[in-house]
Amino acid sequence: MTPRDPGHDGPLLLGVRHHGPGSARAVRAALEAARPSAVLVEGPPEGDALLPLAADDRMKPPVALLAHAVDDPGSASFWPMADFSPEWVAIRWALAHDIPVRFVDLPAANSLALAEHAAKEQGQAGRAVDPIGILAATAGYDDPERWWEDVVEHRGADGRTADPLASFAALAEAMTALREAHGDGGHPQDAVREACMRLQLRSARREFGDDVAVVCGAWHVPALAARTTVAADRALLKGIPKVRTELTWVPWTHRRLARRSGYGAGIESPGWYGHVFAAQDRPVERWMTKVAGLLREEDRHVSSADVIEAVRLAGTLAALRDRPAVGLTEATDAVRAVMCEGSDVPLDLVRDRLVVGEILGEVPDSAPAVPLQRDLDGQQRSLRLRPEAREREVDLDLRKETDAARSRLLHRLRLLGVDWGVPVAGRGSTGTFRESWRVRWEPELFVRIAEAGVWGTTVLGAATAKAEADALSVPSLAGVTALAERCLLGGLSDVLPVVMRALADRAALDADVSHLADALPALARSLRYGDVRSTDGAALGEVAVGIAERVCIGLPPACTGIDADAAAEMHGRLDGVHTAIGLLTGAVGSEGPADRWADTLRRLAARDAVAGVIRGRATRLLLDDGRLPGGEPARLMSLALSPGTPPAEAAAWIEGFVGAASGGAMLLVHDERLLGLVDGWLTGIPAGEFTGVLPLLRRTFSAYEPGVRRALGDLVRRGPGAGSADGAGGSPVRGFGEGLDEERADAVVPVLRLLLGPGTPADRAGAV
Repeated sequence: MTPRDPGHDGPLLLGVRHHGPGSARAVRAALEAARPSAVLVEGPPEGDALLPLAADDRMKPPVALLAHAVDDPGSASFWPMADFSPEWVAIRWALAHDIPVRFVDLPAANSLALAEHAAKEQGQAGRAVDPIGILAATAGYDDPERWWEDVVEHRGADGRTADPLASFAALAEAMTALREAHGDGGHPQDAVREACMRLQLRSARREFGDDVAVVCGAWHVPALAARTTVAADRALLKGIPKVRTELTWVPWTHRRLARRSGYGAGIESPGWYGHVFAAQDRPVERWMTKVAGLLREEDRHVSSADVIEAVRLAGTLAALRDRPAVGLTEATDAVRAVMCEGSDVPLDLVRDRLVVGEILGEVPDSAPAVPLQRDLDGQQRSLRLRPEAREREVDLDLRKETDAARSRLLHRLRLLGVDWGVPVAGRGSTGTFRESWRVRWEPELFVRIAEAGVWGTTVLGAATAKAEADALSVPSLAGVTALAERCLLGGLSDVLPVVMRALADRAALDADVSHLADALPALARSLRYGDVRSTDGAALGEVAVGIAERVCIGLPPACTGIDADAAAEMHGRLDGVHTAIGLLTGAVGSEGPADRWADTLRRLAARDAVAGVIRGRATRLLLDDGRLPGGEPARLMSLALSPGTPPAEAAAWIEGFVGAASGGAMLLVHDERLLGLVDGWLTGIPAGEFTGVLPLLRRTFSAYEPGVRRALGDLVRRGPGAGSADGAGGSPVRGFGEGLDEERADAVVPVLRLLLGPGTPADRAGAV
């Protein structure tokens, strides 16, 4: 079979793999040789009006056609293209030679409407056929990628073969055999697509003559060359649904071209293919130089001699494996052996950064876009917050106007469901003046922006409208408090009255102390933003204080007589409320909430019916806040670990008091009185009961850092008081005193001054 319709001079059918440098170069060579009257490319016909943008110098692949339903923007499809995509090469060639170029496939209006139905059919049809995998296995290859490289990418891929159409004829013949054996290959919707392609191909032949060229997936070539009637093709298309659609070009990434991203036509190594396509002169040498540069940026020593040796080794491996040229497998093996010293750790970096790649394409401003996208583009430029495919962390100082505006933008986008950035714990994350974000731009975010466009034409307007709607629909009190926090973070002052009314209403009606405890932390955090973000937190403060009062009253009864699972949940709420009370106390300028919370913790610590993990945690929180006299912690521990206490309950108390998350390890290291009590309790557990409490103990102590565990072991081995100034035998066991040891504190001051650096005496005194 030839690429042309058999029996007469028909269209030039160029079957390709959608992303491959060899196919792309072969397509260019075939078009140069055939000089067709028009070029048809697999893609949605609604995109024809957008094709001239491919010739714009500001259009930098990888890019993709994005089609979404007007009434349901979340229903969307992408048609990605890279520099090395045959379709992109064909489009650019046609535009450069002033030859008509069109898309030829099922319209996006139909394909989007059929998407749900097609997914159901795909599930019924079973596993789809992998044509490349079958051909590779038939040829005796266990790796389809390596087979494709050997027969297409390396052999005659430079386009300088005697017959530039020979490879297309061979591939068309192979696909014809596969279609005869496997039918639609598990793609039942292809029959509809191919009928549409044939109809459009007939229309193009009537307009431009028979010498048109079609660039499409090789799998479709037999169907396009088949003899069918117009009536039969129209019958296949009769009655298929359609929706109103909009199309545009959007930037794409090499990472989203990778198969591991879930892209159906994905490839293993878009970064490598992009390099092979661009570096036709000495590609292996240039690749090894690129790898060496990346590793040097990561402080790995890679010399010029290493680059030369890696090139030689890759060539030797290709010869030993009887390959026509060095492929990615040989290049990777050489890099591992020479530059990575046999380790896969730096090699994983090479795979991620270079083999897959982090390139993000660009689209000119003249491309159509929803108004919300236009507004976002303008803010990204004005705030110098450029979208990038590579994940990176951004630290923001909210005292700076630009950084504060960046923070508001990222928070507003998150409220709209556009998670360009995700907050992370970073330097200064516990303060109010700093934020850390992990940002990465993914192509799917364009769909999220299209979806969010129903709320408004600007980021501010859309976020405000979305927050107002959420305030009326969020069912839980915690959900409303979280929304209030996000509105403050995003600077959505206009919607705050609506959110506050909803918050007050829900708080008044919700009597579940668990819900109140869950809601309080977000409210307390929100109150911190008044100084930095110039927001009025008075109304929030009133609601927060009222909720805190109700939590203090209702928490002790709620923690009484509960099982282990409920106790674990309450343990987490206890920590959240404790942190929130601290923030609330500072925000309202009164110690009232803190004093009432301390009374609540005392009731929890002293009530026997409260679960052990909660009593232990309450005791620890009181100790940390300095609200227990010097001997009180030891007395409470003695009661909790008394012989009459069941071992499992005592172990739970220890988990709450000295768990690793609360820094309990260092407490035991520095207070030998408490360590002695724990040691005495452990050694006194009957052998028959020790096995039952061992899992609880292991959960508590195994989380300690190794160095801390060694220190505790040394202290236990020496025995109580062995290291005290008074010596062993009858000497008091060391512990935290009630007063300040000024001599020990003064010894720290010189070190602090060195750490803090130079400054005025007043500055240093204030810092210390």
